[in-house]
Amino acid sequence: MPERTPSSRRALLSVFDKSGVVDLAAGLVGLGWELISSGGTAREIAAAGLPVTDVADHTGSPIMLGHRVVTLHPRIHGGILADRDDPEHRADLEAHGIDPIDLVVVNLYPFRSEPGIEMIDIGGPTMVRAAAKNHAHVGVVVDPDDYPAVLDELGRSGGLSDVTRRRLARAAFAHTAAYDAAIVGWLDGTDKDAEALPPTLHLALERAEVLRYGENPHQAGARYRTIGENSMWDGVVQHAGLALSYLNLFDADAAWRLAHDLGDRPAVAIIKHANPCGAAVADDLATAYQRAFECDPRSAFGGIVATNRVIDETTVEAMEAAAQADVVIAPGFDEGVIGRLIAKRKNTRLLTAAAPAPPAG
Repeated sequence: MPERTPSSRRALLSVFDKSGVVDLAAGLVGLGWELISSGGTAREIAAAGLPVTDVADHTGSPIMLGHRVVTLHPRIHGGILADRDDPEHRADLEAHGIDPIDLVVVNLYPFRSEPGIEMIDIGGPTMVRAAAKNHAHVGVVVDPDDYPAVLDELGRSGGLSDVTRRRLARAAFAHTAAYDAAIVGWLDGTDKDAEALPPTLHLALERAEVLRYGENPHQAGARYRTIGENSMWDGVVQHAGLALSYLNLFDADAAWRLAHDLGDRPAVAIIKHANPCGAAVADDLATAYQRAFECDPRSAFGGIVATNRVIDETTVEAMEAAAQADVVIAPGFDEGVIGRLIAKRKNTRLLTAAAPAPPAG
């Protein structure tokens, strides 16, 4: 067990994703921090010639149970959880020879991509949650993308602000919540006796896009996706027009799926406020568009037009003569078509997208 140096600032680094961790460690050492680490993280830091104390040396306890028990020790969790403003906590640290830990850098086993019992991380989430709970005194970093900003703030200010520690704590709890949700999903998905309708559902979503507004202009809106996954909308390209709103996205998704659900012939779907104004198939796209538009020309104004074929010049001529659409979404546009649509209606959102994935199951 190393000699105690109560005045030192300490960081505990234990990460599965080691992207940038050596640079972070070097930056911390350069700022006068002591490093505690374990396993492969400690080896990488030491290999870079940086001073680091192994967790086993810090705690005085060996790694055991095939690496299942490494950091579960009072010298780790007491150091993370101690309220520095509480005299009783400070007395406990002194009585038990526990050094405070001021920064915890941890990311978890990749359970979503490699599910299994040994990928259920125990020590990592415990440290993350402990540091996030005590964010009044401890910084916690779970995303390598945050390393540069954390180092910069430590270098400029000597510590992390209340605002930064709270932001990092929120990210940490979101990280562990998503991790637990993935484990529950795996247990349900691998249970041959599982109920068709599970007793609980646990969604973990991340914001992928801030929208122009929500259902109405005075409301906020955003598009979310399952953490760790991409949706069709992540590959959509907008060529022209205003930014998308919630209803644009909602109706465009419905129209896009309907246009691709009408068979193999050229098809067009027009939707407004979640209701189909028209849908048609034909031997060519221009005829399909005209038929779909004529189903309800009045409601089609300001609606969403989706096609399952590249929009050609014949089709764009029919569109120019018809009511304005808020969104046109297609697999592509022939040369010159986008320019014609912009010249006619500059605010119309022109999107290209890949065909939607078939329904699961």
